[in-house]
Amino acid sequence: MTISSDRPLTAPQLPAAVPRLPEPALSVRQVLALERVLAGEPEVVAGAGRLDQPVRWVHVAEAADVGVMLSGGEMVLTTGVLLAGDEEKQAEYIRSLHRAEAAAVVLGLGRAFPTPPEVMRRAAERCGLPLVVLHRPFPFAELTEEVQSRLVRRKYAAVSLSEAVRTALTALITAGAPLQALLDEIAQHTACPVVVTNLAHRVLATAGERSAVEDVLRDWERIARQAGGSEGDGWIRAELGGRGERWGRLVLCGHRGDTATGRLLADRAAEALVLHRMLGGAAGRTWEEQSAQSLLTDLAGGAVPARQLLPRARAAGLPVNRRAFVPLVVHDADPAEVDRLLRLLGLTGLVAELTEGVTAVLLSLARDQDADALAGHFAVRLREAPAAAGTVVAAADARTCWDDVPAGLREARHVADAVAGSAAALDLPPVVRLRDVHLRGLIRLLRENPHVQSFAERELDGLLCDAGQDLLDVLRTYLATGRNKSRTAQLHHVSRPALYRRLEAIQGRLNVDLDDFEQAASVHIALLAHDAQQQ
Repeated sequence: MTISSDRPLTAPQLPAAVPRLPEPALSVRQVLALERVLAGEPEVVAGAGRLDQPVRWVHVAEAADVGVMLSGGEMVLTTGVLLAGDEEKQAEYIRSLHRAEAAAVVLGLGRAFPTPPEVMRRAAERCGLPLVVLHRPFPFAELTEEVQSRLVRRKYAAVSLSEAVRTALTALITAGAPLQALLDEIAQHTACPVVVTNLAHRVLATAGERSAVEDVLRDWERIARQAGGSEGDGWIRAELGGRGERWGRLVLCGHRGDTATGRLLADRAAEALVLHRMLGGAAGRTWEEQSAQSLLTDLAGGAVPARQLLPRARAAGLPVNRRAFVPLVVHDADPAEVDRLLRLLGLTGLVAELTEGVTAVLLSLARDQDADALAGHFAVRLREAPAAAGTVVAAADARTCWDDVPAGLREARHVADAVAGSAAALDLPPVVRLRDVHLRGLIRLLRENPHVQSFAERELDGLLCDAGQDLLDVLRTYLATGRNKSRTAQLHHVSRPALYRRLEAIQGRLNVDLDDFEQAASVHIALLAHDAQQQ
């Protein structure tokens, strides 16, 4: 992938310890530096600026029309016996090699040409074709043997590496590995950052040494905007698609081996990624979903500093400049429905299921937008769905600094967990915030404290057996509704007299008076602690 820019694109810095890649293809310059060739005292008399062209093969030919026999990249060795005395043939000989895209021509001086022929030199200079003369007799067979053996070894090494990559990736796909595992394997073999994008150039996944990947992502907007169809400077891409449809691309960023080997590896990797997608790897989640999940999980987890995740968020298409970020966590809602509603409302953000039943949403809003109103409208629409009974939408206040986003996601998760399972019994606003969870939130923070655990078991001992679970549910609703008997009876679909009998049974088992505020409060705290420990 060639990038046109005033600022040249350089390969990212890579660690010193990388897998051994096949040796790059020999260039004309490298062939001329071989010990056997140096014995012939080579002299470059034309085309000195093109000595870094790769040599695909070495061809010994005396025929004047050798150009028609070539397919490009050959170094042609000749004594020029059939060209001596005919300047037109000499000029046409050089032009035909240029048309055939030969890498260079090596002329052994001798009886036919005791000195470098000026006509051939001028023609080669005009064409930009390296013309090398050998001042000492030199057996061409030695040169062809040396170069051909090196080229064959290189091709064999490239094919072996390609097959090793294919075998490793196939094993991962068979084992049901996620996309990231495949990319990590590809990055290990290519020894460069690997990026997978959709057709809009949004980054879906990356792999490779962290600092090198960060260098690539930091400049990704410019790379994606200016990327052309050609390849160079180690930037190699392969299209991803199947059944006549393209849906993404894989990019090797700064591959240090030769382009042919890089292309071979990129094609092998692309084949594996297409197969992985077709087989529905990672539990059937799309790559976009896996990308969002990875980013939001890293943000919420806090193991990776938010500043290091900013390039990933930007490359994934999330607007991050001069924005307000609203962290949301949704309990008991279909992530696909959450994402669909987000798009329907025209809101920009990332959606991902962190764990089963827990979906994180990170909204990115313009700073002049009303974050509270938009979050509230989103929550109301989400809870209007027929299957949204018990859905909880929790939020932290909007963050204008990216570094504050992880704390916001953790706060929203804490709030959602604090009220999960009790939404039907609690009089909650559409969007629940930290100020709405009160004692429930505090108890959840202390749920791992052994003193709190002991207190909960002591207070609820009479109801913690299997036979007491139904009564425990009634107690939970009764306390959550502020000891409202009518509301509790309604939620449990029982008559008032039946409820009274159950409350009497509860008080008898716990040896408490629920009409006494302090005793009821003690039982309520114990129940909150018990529920928090079960989550």
